[in-house]
Amino acid sequence: MVFLLGLAMSLFALPLGPAAAQDSSAPAAERATAQLPGSFQWSSSGQLIAPKPDASHPVVSVKDPTVIQAGGKWHVFMTTANTAGAWSMAYTSFTDWSQASSAPLTYLDTNPNIGTRYAAAPQVFYFAPKRLWYLVYQTGPPSYSTSTDPGNPRSWSAPKTFDNAAGANTLDYWVICDDAKCYLFSSDDNGHLFRSETTIGEFPGGFRNTQLVLEDSKFALFEGDAVYRVQGTDTYLLMMEAIGSDGRRYYRSFTAQGLTGQWQPLAATESNPFARSNNVSFPAGAWTRDISHGELIRTGNDQTMTINPCRLQFLYQGMNPSAGGDYSQLPWRLGLLTQTNATC
Repeated sequence: MVFLLGLAMSLFALPLGPAAAQDSSAPAAERATAQLPGSFQWSSSGQLIAPKPDASHPVVSVKDPTVIQAGGKWHVFMTTANTAGAWSMAYTSFTDWSQASSAPLTYLDTNPNIGTRYAAAPQVFYFAPKRLWYLVYQTGPPSYSTSTDPGNPRSWSAPKTFDNAAGANTLDYWVICDDAKCYLFSSDDNGHLFRSETTIGEFPGGFRNTQLVLEDSKFALFEGDAVYRVQGTDTYLLMMEAIGSDGRRYYRSFTAQGLTGQWQPLAATESNPFARSNNVSFPAGAWTRDISHGELIRTGNDQTMTINPCRLQFLYQGMNPSAGGDYSQLPWRLGLLTQTNATC
């Protein structure tokens, strides 16, 4: 079973406000009319982020990335696994993706508030109503830390638990909000996607009304759930990781009108996937056959999780196709997909 999900300088004298957290770079007409295609084609980078072991951190993998752009830098949080099979988290930042491989990793267990506890599958976002950054992750139950400065790895608070937000044996927690409510999605490695809700005013407390919102066979709807608002629309995109008939990880996709709408398949099969080895080219060489737990690049960094469908990019985990053995020891690395068949 998979037990996951998944800054060197001070970015701001004051935390980002709502205006700073949103990106309005796309023209208004584009934002209003952009549509997701019914099929996707991607080009992949090589390996961009790899483990950087040290004496205290014999790390063998980096995985489950979450990414924002703020203060002129990319900021990536990720899960790590060490040679003992212990899960924790790390952080890195850089100004350009060409610098990602050389950027140092900071291990978040060096933050005494987080410590050496089990922690995995992070999601980072700015919650504009409270002017706080949230790092959502697993400590067993869904948990979160907060900060006013995401550029300082030691600034994150001790984890607190989202009460009543998800059922037992769930993982890969994902928060997204609309104008009135915040929703927490989770999966169970067994074909089920769940959603609970609270009001914007109550967040991060008040979660209730947990519902099963999507189900399929175990490997067809496995884990790695992520939900985004399509910029300028009321359409939401759900990405869900599956295990294919070849045993390799890939992503299916679904859309709904509103966060409580019915999820309908978009690109959701092995022959027409959201992202799988059969719709990804590797100009520098095919270093992975798995397109696994990752996150789309957002237009901003706030709680609405908004994406621009005209320029999709996807930071994901992959690994050497010949690797095998215990899941915790698999050599996951991070790479970046760029969509090559945008419709706008």
